[in-house]
Amino acid sequence: MERKDSVVLVFIAVLVFEGYFCGRGYAGTVTYDHKALVINGQRRVLLSGSIHYPRSTEDVWPELIRKSKEGGLDVIETYVFWNYHEPVKGQYYFEGRFDLVKFVKTVQEAGLFVHLRIGPYACAEWNYGGFPLWLHFIPGIQFRTTNTPFKNEMKRFLAKIVRIMKEGKLFASQGGPIILAQVENEYGNVEWAYGVGGELYVQWAAEAAIGLNTSVPWVMCQQEDAPDPIINTCNGFYCDQFTPNSPSKPKMWTESYSGWFLAFGNAIPFRPVEDLAFSVARFFEMGGTLQNYYMYFGGTNFGRTAGGPLIATSYDYDAPIDEYGFIRQPKWGHLRDLHMAIKQCETYLVNSDPTYIPLGPNLEAHVYYKKPDGCAAFLANIDQNVDANVSFNGNFYSLPAWSVSILPDCKNVIFNTAKVVSQRSLGDFSHRQTSSVKETILATSKWGWYKEQVGIWSNNSFTSSGLLEQINTTRDVSDYLWYTASIDVTENEKEVYLNVASLGHAAMVFVNKRFVGFGYGNHEDASFTVTQKIMLNQGKNTLDMLSMIIGIQNYGPWFDIAGAGIFSVALVDLMNAKEDLSFKAWSYQVGMEGEYLGLDQTSLANSSLWTMGNYPPVNQTLIWYKTTFIAPEGNGPLSLNLASMGKGQAWINGEGIGRYWPAYLAPTTGCSEPCDYRGSYDASKCLKNCGQPAQILYHIPRSWVHPGENLLVLHEELGGDPSKITVSTRTGQEICALISESDPLPVNSWKPNSEFKHTSPEVRLDCERGWKITSINFASFGTPKGQCGEFSHGSCSAENVLPVFQKACIGHESCAMAVSTLNFGDPCVGVLKSLAVEALCSA
Repeated sequence: MERKDSVVLVFIAVLVFEGYFCGRGYAGTVTYDHKALVINGQRRVLLSGSIHYPRSTEDVWPELIRKSKEGGLDVIETYVFWNYHEPVKGQYYFEGRFDLVKFVKTVQEAGLFVHLRIGPYACAEWNYGGFPLWLHFIPGIQFRTTNTPFKNEMKRFLAKIVRIMKEGKLFASQGGPIILAQVENEYGNVEWAYGVGGELYVQWAAEAAIGLNTSVPWVMCQQEDAPDPIINTCNGFYCDQFTPNSPSKPKMWTESYSGWFLAFGNAIPFRPVEDLAFSVARFFEMGGTLQNYYMYFGGTNFGRTAGGPLIATSYDYDAPIDEYGFIRQPKWGHLRDLHMAIKQCETYLVNSDPTYIPLGPNLEAHVYYKKPDGCAAFLANIDQNVDANVSFNGNFYSLPAWSVSILPDCKNVIFNTAKVVSQRSLGDFSHRQTSSVKETILATSKWGWYKEQVGIWSNNSFTSSGLLEQINTTRDVSDYLWYTASIDVTENEKEVYLNVASLGHAAMVFVNKRFVGFGYGNHEDASFTVTQKIMLNQGKNTLDMLSMIIGIQNYGPWFDIAGAGIFSVALVDLMNAKEDLSFKAWSYQVGMEGEYLGLDQTSLANSSLWTMGNYPPVNQTLIWYKTTFIAPEGNGPLSLNLASMGKGQAWINGEGIGRYWPAYLAPTTGCSEPCDYRGSYDASKCLKNCGQPAQILYHIPRSWVHPGENLLVLHEELGGDPSKITVSTRTGQEICALISESDPLPVNSWKPNSEFKHTSPEVRLDCERGWKITSINFASFGTPKGQCGEFSHGSCSAENVLPVFQKACIGHESCAMAVSTLNFGDPCVGVLKSLAVEALCSA
């Protein structure tokens, strides 16, 4: 294929794609019936994706939304985060990455719709589920039940957000992009715990939402008793069997999990795209008309926004767009092709209910008809192991196990969920190829350090009888609370066991200012105990315990009163005699001295508080570090590698990039990479990085650095070696594809009412915008062996495949090549052939 043919093919694909997905983001009236949302009088099939505005920075919102649109989405869904919009009662904040109006307008400018999930409870693995902590201290308040103080505050915030959206003319009836709003969130999962109060609260929340006159429908997800006209929707890994609670409501899926969230101490979860595509196709096969990926872009829990307990800073979620904003292949591309196939069926999906046709054991078809003739069909094999051949509509079809085929004309298969033909990506920030990653090593930097003193550090400490619960004491102004007491020993020194019990989430123990123990929980159970043999001196001894919160609870019944901190301290001597210290007088200090001084801020970068030198002390507990670095050249995001550190927090130029904890390793067993996509998925099915830290790479947005020196500050709790820290940026990516002559044809080659005569599947290569294909590292047509990154030529291999690809692709952002003997000749007649290629994209 000549280069001009390749370019023309890509151009045609773009035109077809934009015909499906562009220019649809504006609405006037939005209603619904039993089939779908009705926008400006037309029923619509809608594909949506969650992007939470504060989990990225405002400068990259347009790019994230562009990639979402090109991936086939119609709608962007986001929560609204009350605790950061109203950090102090009556004081509001809507700036920077919390500029909600700007985010919604950015979506509108891209021509997409918005689903605004106001809540105001979000969950979202977000600190305190999105509630501001000051809410907890209102006298007589009880969250999420028929409680007057809570309802007053909730209604006030709902009204505030609706008013801001109306002032910006952002609801559909005003010409804006907002077509849906959500009140509450997954309350049906916990309603049982609130009894009659919960039932009354659901009724009240619905009435409060409707009374705000948004002119768009409201939804409640996971809420079987959502009263009319509120639409109840489904959340989960699979929602094909979901049925709304009224025949007048459409079948909608607000959270289709693209993966799962990450917690410190856990292996990394991922979800095979074949299974995700299967679940989405099944949903539309069974009558669904709106589906949302949670997440489409997950992003980062910057600062202390991560929820608890122990939610990691990365919120990547194995989403189609990764934490850094790069397209994740093949997930993004395979889902894009799925979306295009579903859109080809739209006129049928919105005009009839599906007709079920059994095809055999675990084999079925659902057909949608449209008068006067014509139909679209979904053929499903829901067996977890056995592939099948089926007869449908006079033709025979091959159905891999756990797959759905889409036939927009009831005849031609244009997509199968198990057959991934989109390109794949190789490597990320953790791959240190010099061709695709630029790295700055901080070993030669000049360092400053500041050692925290153990225990009480100022005169604003206080004393109380007994052990205080931590969240009520700190009010979340800090992750840290010191518990300090003295222990008197009248006789000679003695050896005892110290037993410390905590509700969570972690604690360091010091005896006579010497570190003696560290305890911590996990995401599933944050509570823990520390049992340590210690030596007490004759006379007074000091016991200092630093309790640490790693994100306040964000989910569950009555989650708002879940506690943290130390609740029991006892000494047990070698004869098992126990002395309970829990009820004695304890002194308390909220926060760390470095926090109080503001060591994380750029204003103290040159303060004399810092001890300066070329060789910072290593493996020190409770120490602050600072240094400067020159950011690697480029325009893309940066990655901070903290593998050499223990546990703490990090800041770049005064901006918090989150908590880190590389010292907490995942269990050594339980991983399954690669993972068989066949069969029901759950969050523990597909795991990777067993025996490794959950996270060592931390996202630094490019907008947070500047030319010249940038300030890095770390608060290290356990001990590490800061000289081994590196800062990297990606300057390219390796991409690859392997397509067989028998693979599905390009979805965009099918046209309604055509004979579908396009004869060959194709390899498509696409770089990130701004990057171009700079080399073809491998190309083979015939029977290539291996997989992406490890290809080799097979016994059958055509000549001159590499130069053909080099001519067609090098210097272009995208290229395509048909898997055809017309391009490469026939090196082995009668043998099924494949085309394999690996390429490098560079800035």
